[in-house]
Amino acid sequence: MSDSGSQGSGDGKKRSAGDEAALSERLRSLGSRLDKVAEEQKREAAAAPASGGMQGMGLAFRVAAEFASGVLVGAGLGWIVDHFLGTSPWGLIVLLLLGFCAGVLNVLRAVGRISQPEERLRGRSKGDGT
Repeated sequence: MSDSGSQGSGDGKKRSAGDEAALSERLRSLGSRLDKVAEEQKREAAAAPASGGMQGMGLAFRVAAEFASGVLVGAGLGWIVDHFLGTSPWGLIVLLLLGFCAGVLNVLRAVGRISQPEERLRGRSKGDGT
């Protein structure tokens, strides 16, 4: 049960010196190219700003503050409307929902999913040719 291409044939054991030298040269060439790539990656990593995680953390706090402020302002205005107009709890419910919607809209603007109103208006005026 021996394969015809296995080591039992004896031809694979005797390699010429030229083959060994060529293989060694290819190995050295590969090693030097890998070293160059590793040095390049180290330089790129050193040049990259180290505060990348902090920028993400800042954006997360901003998004949370945008959402919470929208909800809290809506709830506050709803409570004031209910207190002065005597429409309890409808003013709170309606303005709380509006505050929630405003918070979501602010979050989408903060992360860049929706453009600012000024940018949309400028885009429309350029598209009209006026």
